[in-house]
Amino acid sequence: MTNPEILAMFKSSGALLDGHFRLTSGRHSNSYFQCAKVLQYPEHLTAICSEIAAHFMSSGITTVISPAIGGIVVGTEVGRQLAVRTIFAERKEGTMMIRRGFSIDPSEQVLVVEDVITTGGSVAEVIELVRATGANVAGVASVVDRSNGKVLLADQQFSLLMMEVVSYAPEECPLCKEGIPIDAPGSRSNPQA
Repeated sequence: MTNPEILAMFKSSGALLDGHFRLTSGRHSNSYFQCAKVLQYPEHLTAICSEIAAHFMSSGITTVISPAIGGIVVGTEVGRQLAVRTIFAERKEGTMMIRRGFSIDPSEQVLVVEDVITTGGSVAEVIELVRATGANVAGVASVVDRSNGKVLLADQQFSLLMMEVVSYAPEECPLCKEGIPIDAPGSRSNPQA
């Protein structure tokens, strides 16, 4: 899939939003990728995840883990296509952890899958959880990399759509200075989204 094809998929499903947004990372931006809106369609989910799965097919992946909540759908489908176990990490009282009876064995080759990477904070936390078990982080995958490859989290890293999308520290945001109302659709900043 080419970048224009992927962008067309996002636009046709209403998943690429323009406005003033507080990202999950806390940064502000004039654009927001609401991956859930594109992934709700099975044909888009299958197409997107098949590209990711194909990239890691020969990597010996035994487990896929995703940060909740955004990465769960894409991680589960990538794991299904790779025919491996899929789990997720989630926040409890602000701390990312592996819960719900999930565990990782030190012998596992783990792929961390996220929907959108901006700063890579959630993925970095999941990587640390995996490494703490003694397992190997075999790679990182995402649907969208908003840093255009500037955020490096693993030696083997793959994003379906890479583009530099501007984001600002809240105190430097020109949209705030213009008084444009802010929306916070991300799961950490707006639990109702």
